[in-house]
Amino acid sequence: MEDQTKSSVISESKVPEVTLGFWIIKIAATTLGETGGDTVTMTLNWGYLAGTCLFLAAMIVLVAAQIRANKFHPALYWATIVASTTFGTTMADFADRSLGIGYTGGSTLLLTCLVLVLGLWYRAEGTISVNSVSTPRVEAFYWGAITFSQTLGTALGDWIADTGDMGYRGGALIFAGGLAVIAALYFWTRVSRVTLFWAAFILTRPLGATVGDFLDKPLDHGGLALSRPLASAVIAAFMLVCLLLIPQRAGQHPGDHSLSRT
Repeated sequence: MEDQTKSSVISESKVPEVTLGFWIIKIAATTLGETGGDTVTMTLNWGYLAGTCLFLAAMIVLVAAQIRANKFHPALYWATIVASTTFGTTMADFADRSLGIGYTGGSTLLLTCLVLVLGLWYRAEGTISVNSVSTPRVEAFYWGAITFSQTLGTALGDWIADTGDMGYRGGALIFAGGLAVIAALYFWTRVSRVTLFWAAFILTRPLGATVGDFLDKPLDHGGLALSRPLASAVIAAFMLVCLLLIPQRAGQHPGDHSLSRT
């Protein structure tokens, strides 16, 4: 009976199985969010406020569609991820540069919001594991946490690359190193898989942000000065190929219930 219940939860999950393919597509999505956001706000000269409003509207529509869906749809899920990461790019830039909060203040504020959402999720459900994402209420918590983590990741990436004077390549190496440490903890320790998942999810965003900035920022700013629309199109095509070649199925978090109430 217990096995049937677990199978039912897994089959009703509306998020993808967490595999190596998931992380490859996630990093590509975060990089696309950076170059796509910069395309609208800088190349098309919409500005940070208009760009933020545009991507916020797209994200709300896609999150609503995701919550209304009765099963996992890969294209819808990853479109929502791209919308959240693009909104994260423009929102972080708007807060840091237009509102003058700065990278440190913005990162601190966003981290507080993310911890608050995860805390409320845990208090309501007794877990923050993604294998619980099968009801509208949990999905609301999930996408709230996703959005704040994406925005936080953008602010962290800019903070390290600019304020930390590391440059985009240096920033990418730092975040890639952080992900390598998380992978080592996953394979060689018994640290909570739920905790490692959210740590990795947060760190993939600044990795994608710094890689995206490295691709499209001017040469005198440490970038390659590639066309933002072209870079975005290439990354989007890569994501599409990955979605076609990498099996996409609903699944649960890599077997950890250490943050769940018994």
